[in-house]
Amino acid sequence: MPRKISSIAPDWWDYTTLDDSIIKAAAKLTPEKMLKLSRPGFKVVFYDTLEEFYLAEALEYITAWRQSTADNPVGICGPIGPTEQLPLVARIVNDLGLNLKWAHFWGMDEWFLDGREAPPTHALSFEKADRELCFNRIRKELIMPAANLHFPKADTRDYRQSWDSIRCAVMQGGQGDTKHWAFNDPPKRAGKYKNQQPSPAEYRKLSTRVVDLHPTTIAQNARTSGGGNITLVPTRAITVGPVETWKAEKVSIWQAGKHDNPFGQRLTTLMISEKLADSAVPMSLLADHPNVQFNFYRQGLGTCEVEMH
Repeated sequence: MPRKISSIAPDWWDYTTLDDSIIKAAAKLTPEKMLKLSRPGFKVVFYDTLEEFYLAEALEYITAWRQSTADNPVGICGPIGPTEQLPLVARIVNDLGLNLKWAHFWGMDEWFLDGREAPPTHALSFEKADRELCFNRIRKELIMPAANLHFPKADTRDYRQSWDSIRCAVMQGGQGDTKHWAFNDPPKRAGKYKNQQPSPAEYRKLSTRVVDLHPTTIAQNARTSGGGNITLVPTRAITVGPVETWKAEKVSIWQAGKHDNPFGQRLTTLMISEKLADSAVPMSLLADHPNVQFNFYRQGLGTCEVEMH
């Protein structure tokens, strides 16, 4: 039987094309049942306070950077969304006097405008946010060399090659409304994917690249970062791909309930737990990664009960 047409964007694949049985099963999940979806290779963790949540996220940076040496460089790949952990990272580095000479950092993505990456002067630049919220706050004698900061560019060659010479201890991420990590959005419903979405194996072959953004992703970024002004948000971006993601020893996803909604948080937890990998739900492809952790703020899980507003 053919898959459903998206009820959000008919020219795209997305989670609304899934079988209704998966949708209904996800909506029924209580937080207690979500915790029980942990399995070998996939761990579900709850935090009771936002302070504990963002501190734990910040400490992943410190744990990764502490492992780095001259002959064994180690880094972390981090998101913009969430961002609340970034000032905490800088404060901890400064308070510990942690020398980051050999440490590395990868930015996950950047907007693509006029044939190139958005400059750090752009209001919505992810590099700008990383620098202002974290790296510019670290004491000069502690900060890593500029060459150890890897931000995606339109010419992705240097960025992609850096993943082969530096060990990524952990890739962090959030989850968007399209169930993406970074900007690994569902594909367009076009060409050879007009009637069938790419297989998980095909999607996993994608490396860092320029992508077209699903309309839902554009609307979400306007909501979370632009006061709802969709005209501010670019429609294309450069994003770290599954190829680089599978080079990370651990993928750690942080969900405080500010980006994706109660249903979305449940859906991907269920699909990864039950190994229901489907490229219409990109986050579900992490079902095949050997070390994934979903971190939730307990109060941000909400409910899928119908409530009119």
